[in-house]
Amino acid sequence: MKRREFLKTGAAAAMGSATAGSFAANALPVSGRQTTPDILPSVRLGTLDVSRLILGSNPFWGYSHKSAQLDQEMRTFHTDERIVRILDEAFVCGVTAVASPPDERWRKLWIRYSGNGGRLKIWISQCHGNPDQMLSEIDRSVQAGAKAIFIQGARVEDQFGPGNFDILRAWVDHIKAAGLPAGVAAHWPEVHPELQRRGFPVDFYFQCMYNASKTSDYSAVERKLAEATVALLKKPVIAYKILGAGRLPASEGFEAAFNHIQRKDGVCVGIFAQNAIDQIRQNATYTKMLTT
Repeated sequence: MKRREFLKTGAAAAMGSATAGSFAANALPVSGRQTTPDILPSVRLGTLDVSRLILGSNPFWGYSHKSAQLDQEMRTFHTDERIVRILDEAFVCGVTAVASPPDERWRKLWIRYSGNGGRLKIWISQCHGNPDQMLSEIDRSVQAGAKAIFIQGARVEDQFGPGNFDILRAWVDHIKAAGLPAGVAAHWPEVHPELQRRGFPVDFYFQCMYNASKTSDYSAVERKLAEATVALLKKPVIAYKILGAGRLPASEGFEAAFNHIQRKDGVCVGIFAQNAIDQIRQNATYTKMLTT
């Protein structure tokens, strides 16, 4: 079956459902069905190899980008125990990394998870603190076991807008001084090309596929601008919000993303597993199908 036919018939989703369990709001996913993880294609962020599909964490912390009600549902559902089960399920599906801000709850959870033999080994920290706290937040990420660090898009744009490139460079340099791969994120399509032109010493970029920070616009026009940005970047790019924060079917969002990123690039996608943890398996299946 050709790739497009595979996606349109829903075969990818069926494959995911056949191999992964589901759980309701008051239950837990069935784990332990598979002991050997699947293998997904990988990309290289500086010195770090990660799967081309990275697990996002916005749903863990209630960042739905849709409504206050959904934000609260996400926060209520994602207990520490459920997050741990999702991390392990992602590992079984071939995902090797999770991206999350280094807030206190997450740092404690990650340290406990790693110390108890957690199967997913790579945390990419998304530092999003106030400018006067950014260096300390980077340090806390290192101490808690992050394997790579990037600066969150809104914080990058706060400095990019007024032209504070020295501040941005100092943050990147601080990550590099800790010996970790360093990255920056952006929602605006003009940010990363300008940083590339200025020779910023980043190892990777996180590019939002919609300019949601500036316009709250999840239109195809905004996605086209982001796709054009990705095409210009020489360092690895991790595309995020490829599903428009849940506004696009997974088949459409994954196909659009992998049709416009390069072999060196990957995607970051979170899941809200209240209804079905199968989303992880489905996303991994799409990634594998669209990259082989």
